[in-house]
Amino acid sequence: MSNPTTIQLIATSLFGIAVLHTFLAFYFERLAHRSRHHAGLFHLLGEVEAVFGFWAMVLVIFMAFIHGSAKPAITYLESRNYTEPLFVFAIMVIAASKPILYVAKTIVLAISKLLEKSLKLPAANANYFVTLSAVPILGSFITEPAAMTLAAFLLRDTIFSKTNSTKLMYLTIGVLFVNISIGGALTSFAAPPILMVTSAWNWDTAYVFQTFGIKATIAVLVNALLITLVVHKDLPKAASAHQDDRMPLWVVLTHLLFLLAVVVFAHHPVVFMGFLLFFLGYTHAYSTYQSRLILKEALMVAFFLAGLVVLGGLQQWWLQPLLSGMSNMAVFYGATALTAITDNAALTYLGSLVEGTTEEFRYALVAGALAGGGLTVIANAPNPAGLAILKDYFPQKAVSALKLLLAALPPTTIAILAFQVL
Repeated sequence: MSNPTTIQLIATSLFGIAVLHTFLAFYFERLAHRSRHHAGLFHLLGEVEAVFGFWAMVLVIFMAFIHGSAKPAITYLESRNYTEPLFVFAIMVIAASKPILYVAKTIVLAISKLLEKSLKLPAANANYFVTLSAVPILGSFITEPAAMTLAAFLLRDTIFSKTNSTKLMYLTIGVLFVNISIGGALTSFAAPPILMVTSAWNWDTAYVFQTFGIKATIAVLVNALLITLVVHKDLPKAASAHQDDRMPLWVVLTHLLFLLAVVVFAHHPVVFMGFLLFFLGYTHAYSTYQSRLILKEALMVAFFLAGLVVLGGLQQWWLQPLLSGMSNMAVFYGATALTAITDNAALTYLGSLVEGTTEEFRYALVAGALAGGGLTVIANAPNPAGLAILKDYFPQKAVSALKLLLAALPPTTIAILAFQVL
């Protein structure tokens, strides 16, 4: 391990503080409700989506102070790649639009009714199972952030808005985060940790599906089935999906084309941000078929991910040597654990920089990163998107990082077994 510079040490310290802050955000929200004079500050510190952006700002201030000039800090900021935060912002706004949600509800309702008739399942159980299984797998084709957005809105309308059970909400969001993380492993372009290594290791969709996709699908279905069996008595009776509004076909197709365009040009922010601007103009012109766009929520998620990019860019000095010194089994479990405090895409990217790795090492690294993607909010890029949509239904409108971790451990164990045993 090379001797770190002062900036790297500061960045790693601030990164650790930011990770700890995500676990304490729930308590800041409690303080906000108790404080009269500083409620605004505590609300800010309690916003999980603001955590990494806040500490990234502190890092930039330190860099400018140490160098005696803002230029090195600006140079560093401009050297980072912000494609992923921008993409998540764009895909969240479009995927959460009313016509796209209409399509998602139609698909979920159709599959649910099929299960109701063939297996004699209650409507609420069938809908819950399909939302936590089919939608995450759909993420392999429309990308994980889009699948997370759709699943979170469907669960919001059918579960979170109709229950006071904190236990049900935590168990649900735990399975949701894990299934989204592994559900994108059927293709080479949908899951961020796979996307980061496909070029370096020459992985195509056929290889990814054969290596990860089948195992991931089994794990997703098992997780969804088990959680449905565990909470079926607690599910709201009115949890089955309903389609109240009819959408003209041309409106649905237009929105699907915008969504497809953003997915196809996911690596070109100039292009997909252009499509997003056209989309905003289109929705304003045809507001009759729209609901409120989640611009604020999407911006906060992008801010979170951008902060993670800034802070994470200076962690290579310890992460890369750590990974290169592990056995294949240690890499798998190490990647699962490290993902919870780093971000699985950043982890696999750093692993792809290690030279002379075997296929066993590569499998262990990516499989571990996928399996651990639901343990924390920062573990997988789509997680902040789901949190932004669902957090208002939790006590104090905040999600406890510790309770999320505990809720995600059982489905994570299923994912680990799938990748290690099957």
